[in-house]
Amino acid sequence: MAGKRVLVVDDEKLIVKGIRFSLEQDSMEVDCAYDGEEALKLARENSYDIILLDIMLPKYNGFEVCQQIREFSDVPIIMLTAKGDDMDKILGLDYGADDYITKPFNILEVKARIKAIFRRIGSKNGGASDDKVIVKGDMKIDCESRRVVIGGKEINLTAKEFDLLELLAMNPNKVYSRENLLNIVWGYEYPGDARTVDVHIRRLREKIETNPSDPKYVYTKWGVGYYFKG
Repeated sequence: MAGKRVLVVDDEKLIVKGIRFSLEQDSMEVDCAYDGEEALKLARENSYDIILLDIMLPKYNGFEVCQQIREFSDVPIIMLTAKGDDMDKILGLDYGADDYITKPFNILEVKARIKAIFRRIGSKNGGASDDKVIVKGDMKIDCESRRVVIGGKEINLTAKEFDLLELLAMNPNKVYSRENLLNIVWGYEYPGDARTVDVHIRRLREKIETNPSDPKYVYTKWGVGYYFKG
């Protein structure tokens, strides 16, 4: 996804900040808008590869923005909605959206949806899929099938354990604080605290490390957070 340009539209600045931070870790260019009017202006003036568009916006709501963008662009649009109402979802797709995600969401889910749309576009255009397999020593992480194999043996991870491992492994040697990991993997509206991260890292190490107290994959940066040894 490196080099792709994204427009993130949401009036909740904390959500925008979190999405922007995460997408920029994948070397994507991110522009931000906080109301429907600003979103339309940026969409008309720039060429984006994808737009993440909240429904509940000031000035113009997400449906109105989506409908107007469709008059001049076929850029993929993922709707973000705090409502689980099926009519909202159907209405969003009827206005020309390509997908929808209900809040509170996991940022890794957002990135997976973005990758899926890019894959569909790539296959339509005869391009190659950007399926990702990470290999480190005798560990192989298949991000598409969400499988981890070490020394030829498949390791059974929970969804959150895999999300943590994938994030760290895709950004080797980058240290993530507990707060960053909590926000990215569990979502900004998750009510838990940083101890949740510690517990999951401990369980992850028990599954992937030969000696969890002397890890060779997931390291601790004391007083800062965790990182994957590149």
